[in-house]
Amino acid sequence: MHIGLLQCDDVNPALIERHGNYPAMFQALLTRSDPDIRLSVWRCLDGEFPEQLDACDGWLITGSKHGVNDGLAWITTLCEFVRRVHAAKLPLVGVCFGHQVIARALGGEVEKHARGWGVGLSFNRVRAQRPWMQPPQTGLDLIVSHQDQVSVLPADARVLADSAFCAFYLIEVGSCLGVQGHPEFSPAYSRDLMRLRREQIGEHRVREGEASLSVAPDSAVMTQWMLAFIRHWR
Repeated sequence: MHIGLLQCDDVNPALIERHGNYPAMFQALLTRSDPDIRLSVWRCLDGEFPEQLDACDGWLITGSKHGVNDGLAWITTLCEFVRRVHAAKLPLVGVCFGHQVIARALGGEVEKHARGWGVGLSFNRVRAQRPWMQPPQTGLDLIVSHQDQVSVLPADARVLADSAFCAFYLIEVGSCLGVQGHPEFSPAYSRDLMRLRREQIGEHRVREGEASLSVAPDSAVMTQWMLAFIRHWR
């Protein structure tokens, strides 16, 4: 299967030597689940976008330090791309910022959370089961790193998982799937990223986030769901 990665950020230079950049993270994540996955990358943050909607079997939008409300030209172009993919009923998965882009592009709203940063491992309840969610689980625990989150859903969205901190954690909007968590993040990268952003996040929240990393994330399960979702809509 050929997946197009829509890259919306680079790993901070202070961390890239140890952890690699986001395309390498996603390549490792996806091929652990399916060694035959082929990944092509478009650097949307540099204004690079696919010319054809069907250039790949499915699309995947990465996270970003930028917010969907930042007013950047490339984010406007990305939202338009999401609308075109959704209208064509082609598979698209959004991770963190990508999840928020999907919601915003399709009529929802995104805003900074009044309770501040979500970091470390988030613990979520699965609210609805879909045929492609194999193996089925009652919880979905993934690493997060975000201030913004979806506050208003698109009209035809379905919530599949949530938590007290994030009401719209995993959503399905037609052929688009959005997840607030980062299945591609390792606990080591999460820890280093929190420490790098300690002043922004706050000491107490960083300590909570680091403590949560003692639990293994459901990254493999989320990857299987993402790939099954893409195959379902191919």
